[in-house]
Amino acid sequence: MQDPNEDTQWNDILRRKGIIPEKEKEVTEEQIVNIVENTINEKTGRAANDLESKTLDELDELEDEEDEKILLEYRNKRIAELKELASKSKYGEMIEISGEDYVQEVNNAGDDVWVVLHLYRPGIPLCTLINQYLSNLARKFPTTKFLKSISTTCIPNWPDSNLPTIFIYHNGNMVTQLIGPIELRGMKLTEAELEWMLGQAEAVPTKITEDPRPKVRDVLFSTLRPENDDLAESNDW
Repeated sequence: MQDPNEDTQWNDILRRKGIIPEKEKEVTEEQIVNIVENTINEKTGRAANDLESKTLDELDELEDEEDEKILLEYRNKRIAELKELASKSKYGEMIEISGEDYVQEVNNAGDDVWVVLHLYRPGIPLCTLINQYLSNLARKFPTTKFLKSISTTCIPNWPDSNLPTIFIYHNGNMVTQLIGPIELRGMKLTEAELEWMLGQAEAVPTKITEDPRPKVRDVLFSTLRPENDDLAESNDW
């Protein structure tokens, strides 16, 4: 039997006589694109008509609902961040350890735990000053573990010339060491400077981004300033 969809002269005659149905038309790619676009436009138009039909109060309610969703998402995100911070904020004070505690408190402190260990000796003024600063920083940064230990109880025969000594560990491995009064800036050291140094090692999440220590030029300028002020006053006269 001959295919009625074939393009033959005989089939054309039969179609004109109504004996066989008209040939089915193929749908082109352009027609498909037009159908999709028309569907999208129809749905968009319905959405626009829905908005146009709403009153100002109804539109305000929709806006309030969107604002509430955004605020709720932000609130949930913030709560999750605070919970994570609270789970890590388990220190908050500087603890004295002995040599026997060293491995447990330092090397086995835990995953992603920063440890700041100060080796000191009583009677050394700079050690006393740094212990005071570190106690304050321990309260300020409770996610970091602050420890102190008399030097010779942790490291036998550790020389006093190396004091104060600060070791910084992360994941049980030493990251940074600050050894001796010169590296720790002597008795002129400020708490902000020490915080900045710990921040440079990433041991604390400090907001101090620049070294707060006065620059040499600023110090020289401050010593020369009174003379310049007097000279300026005499020039005014």
